[in-house]
Amino acid sequence: MLSEVLLSEDDRLRVAGSITIHNVAAVVEQGIALFDRGVQIIDLSKVENVDSSAVSMLLEWQREADRRGRRIDFMNMPEKLASLVRLYDLFELIPQNSAR
Repeated sequence: MLSEVLLSEDDRLRVAGSITIHNVAAVVEQGIALFDRGVQIIDLSKVENVDSSAVSMLLEWQREADRRGRRIDFMNMPEKLASLVRLYDLFELIPQNSAR
């Protein structure tokens, strides 16, 4: 499945599909292009497949939010992605919101 980045009516950035080395740069840019629309939560519940490049996506979005003086939270992180974040000991840099 290809990836998709959409802004929902509740100003959540919703990411779906696969995030791998093959498409991560495009996904990062699609997400950043929507940051000016008031994004505070990034919902990852529809992400189906990841590799370690997905962690770099999260970090780049976090850096972009910091540059803009904004806070973002990542919600519904798939277990495989959460495992990679734990492996790299990055939970402090990648804030998560468990609320749905």
